[in-house]
Amino acid sequence: MDRATAEVRRGGMVVVMDGTAPLLVMAAEAVTPGTLETMTGLAADDLRLAVTARRARLLDLAAEETEVAVIGADHPLDAATLRALAEPGETRPKNGFSAESRALDTPAGAAVQLMKIARLLPAAVIAPLPTEAAADPVDWALARDIPRVAAADVLGYEETAARTLMMVGEAQVPLEGAENARILAFRPADGGTEHLAILIGEPKPDAPVLARLHSECFTGDLLGSLRCDCGDQLRGAIEAIAKDGAGVLLYLAQEGRGIGLVNKLRAYTLQDQGYDTIDANRQLGFDDDERIYAPAAEMLRKLGFGRVRLMTNNPLKVEQLARHGVEVTERVPHVFPSNPHNLRYLQAKQTRSGHLF
Repeated sequence: MDRATAEVRRGGMVVVMDGTAPLLVMAAEAVTPGTLETMTGLAADDLRLAVTARRARLLDLAAEETEVAVIGADHPLDAATLRALAEPGETRPKNGFSAESRALDTPAGAAVQLMKIARLLPAAVIAPLPTEAAADPVDWALARDIPRVAAADVLGYEETAARTLMMVGEAQVPLEGAENARILAFRPADGGTEHLAILIGEPKPDAPVLARLHSECFTGDLLGSLRCDCGDQLRGAIEAIAKDGAGVLLYLAQEGRGIGLVNKLRAYTLQDQGYDTIDANRQLGFDDDERIYAPAAEMLRKLGFGRVRLMTNNPLKVEQLARHGVEVTERVPHVFPSNPHNLRYLQAKQTRSGHLF
């Protein structure tokens, strides 16, 4: 998985295999005329574009409530067209385009999911392997130094990464407002991105622990951005836990509600054009919230905490922790004043995402 994600991020090809219909896959946002020519020379058929069904509906190319759509055309798709179909904007394809529905658990669905894991736009250029390669895609890919990955491994990656989290380092780090604090780093078995746990005081495993799940926010946490309330939530949670005596803050590597920093900046641009935070994500082809909470539950278990008093305004976090086996004994409100720059954002979270303020 690590080589496959690195390859698509730099604009290269990978082979996604499922045993019956392996696909050549490339990130739509990274495609160039040169890479497209190389891919066309290797493929058995015309190149097509796999996107989320949400994105296809925005392009007026799919009506069914499926998870993935594969867009084709009655003419070869060039790099500029593929990028225009993948990127947000007012582009609507003219005549000659069509879309077919696909389930997530297909090679096309795995191709789109691979882009999400790589924190790219959820759009993949796909093509079937030539006939002689389909019988033995492993050797075919090895001979051409093309990374390969099983569709099942892509689709199960997030849960697998969470399940294999191990603590790999810790240190005492006195914090402003919480001098008795330790930071523990957790890394999945594949060497992927680390999540952090900040232990404040000496929380007791035999009682519900005061806990906060905080998704990283470079702009809010580090730069003090006024477009969100993340910085206030982070520092406020540390202070509240210290005042309570003990607890844990999980700092999760899920920037931008799971879409990544670059896509979050793209969403900000769309918000400046009038979209709210939910519709901006949808314009990019993402769900309203792409975060998962299996890593948080696994970290809590490894720290010995099976019950929590959860500091949150988001009922989804309560539901997801319970789904993953962590009992939430109390929801502790975690509210901070708005400002002129984040008022619309907070209102959208309340009215459209069900946050409780």
